[in-house]
Amino acid sequence: MKYFYKNLAIWLVVGLVIILAVNMFQRPGSDDTTVHYSEFIKKIENGTVTHIDIEGDQVSWQSSEGKTLRTVVPPASIEVGLFLNKGVTVEAHSSNEPSWITRSLFTWVPLVLLLGVWYFFMRNNSEGKGGGRLMSLGKSRARLIDGEKSNIKFKDVAGIEEAKDELVEIVDFLRTPEKYTSTGARIPTGVLLSGDPGTGKTLLAKAIAGEAAVPFYSISGSDFVEMYVGVGASRVRDLFAEAKKKEPCIIFIDEIDAVGRHRSAGAASGNDEREQTLNQLLVEMDGFEANNSVVVIAATNRPDILDPALKRPGRFDRQIIVPVPDVRGREHILKVHGSKVQVNPNVDWSVVAKGTPGFSGAELANMVNEAALLSVRGDGDGIVTNHHLDMAKDKVMMGAERRSLIITPAEKNTTAYHEAGHALVAWLLPGADPVHKVSIIPRGQALGITMQMPENEKYSHSRGYLYNTICVLLGGRVAEEIIFDEITTGAGNDIERATGMAQKMVCEWGMDPEIGPLSFATDQNTGMRYPVSEETALKIDKAVQRIIGNAYTQVREMLQENEQALREITQALHDKETIGRDDLTRIIGPPVA
Repeated sequence: MKYFYKNLAIWLVVGLVIILAVNMFQRPGSDDTTVHYSEFIKKIENGTVTHIDIEGDQVSWQSSEGKTLRTVVPPASIEVGLFLNKGVTVEAHSSNEPSWITRSLFTWVPLVLLLGVWYFFMRNNSEGKGGGRLMSLGKSRARLIDGEKSNIKFKDVAGIEEAKDELVEIVDFLRTPEKYTSTGARIPTGVLLSGDPGTGKTLLAKAIAGEAAVPFYSISGSDFVEMYVGVGASRVRDLFAEAKKKEPCIIFIDEIDAVGRHRSAGAASGNDEREQTLNQLLVEMDGFEANNSVVVIAATNRPDILDPALKRPGRFDRQIIVPVPDVRGREHILKVHGSKVQVNPNVDWSVVAKGTPGFSGAELANMVNEAALLSVRGDGDGIVTNHHLDMAKDKVMMGAERRSLIITPAEKNTTAYHEAGHALVAWLLPGADPVHKVSIIPRGQALGITMQMPENEKYSHSRGYLYNTICVLLGGRVAEEIIFDEITTGAGNDIERATGMAQKMVCEWGMDPEIGPLSFATDQNTGMRYPVSEETALKIDKAVQRIIGNAYTQVREMLQENEQALREITQALHDKETIGRDDLTRIIGPPVA
């Protein structure tokens, strides 16, 4: 069919060109002999012209000899009175009167072209092609997943048992809504899942749909907002209208902070489209009937910036925290993903879990997958071992190795002393996180890395722990200064992190004895510190400088007293490029408790 339309269009264009060309070049009397205007006037005055036919600026005339001639007359120069006085018969016609074909073409062709363009857009729109989506801007972009065919269940979601327990009631409602509605109970209209990236919020929402076996609409918050005002609100209306046809069902909005951010005060907020979309979302959630079986689940890692109206009871009235898994949760997650690959019997997932504190579910899944890929490289047998898991963990934490990067011996030596400084300070400071591995193999953007691994989960930090962390961060810079009497840009990130931590100690956590327990935190919405007086700002700056200065002095004294150990660690790094906890124990003894 598409070839028929294509050929028809081509023949229409060709026919139009031919007809226009014929009508353009066809002139009456084109075979007549042309006579100049001055000679024509002389013929009139001499009485040798018997008949004149006037058509615009074209004059065809007949001489007394019976010969037909043609003359082009300048505008406003036709002397009809002279012609009549000389007894000449005069006949006049309108200029180049178009034929009925030409008139029809100029009347109907534009209309046909407009109809053709309209048909083209409508046809492409129905087929979902390219620019044809112009007419469907207001349609929802949510993907519909059939819950009955979903193979994701609660058993596939590990490490967040408390969050799953909170959602069991939602699943039961979707399965048997009449059990709740018959008693007058109202199920939560919306559920807000908040937590760090990679903790399993999206997977948890899919598991709810799989357990309840109901349709699952999935959409990102950014999919609502377009450059055209009103499109986002239209998409919200369309999404909820479609969902009500499929109830009971689930609407899942990922990264809802893209559209649900706190609204600005005043009319000129600078983002009318986003606010219109948010307003429509609030209206739709308010419009749910008491017996409606549509549950809205949203996910965000920035709950603090959401509009308060979105989180009030009646909308997202159940808020569930999806945390980074603890050691037991990590073990369960590792077992779930480990069951999908071939694993050596010597692998103890509980030991692996203890060595991955702070890992999210997504990072653990990535680690197991990287280990599986490593197991088949070269002549591997495809069986994941502890060695593969250790290498995969390093890759996830520190980035891929860049052995192809060529660095000079001087830079390599500076990097070795820098990392040795970090490791030695962490080894000698009581309460600092234990050193897991030190390497001078470039990874990512870093020329070397010192990796620390806490032995236990930590949910709050003391002032002493934070101060020791600052000392460890400054260890690389101080080591360079002691050995080379020179400093490099390699400590840039360390200094930035140390300064940021000191500022939080003073401004957010009230850990400076002179300023006291006051908060001068940065506003999350504006990114600016709350207003303070010049005197207070000066005190804050001095407090931050005091923390950094004291730590710098302490680290310098510590490394000067243990310079020999610093050199031995550096030599070990030159020899092996990567050293671990056992190597450090052999060089400088057990860490300070």
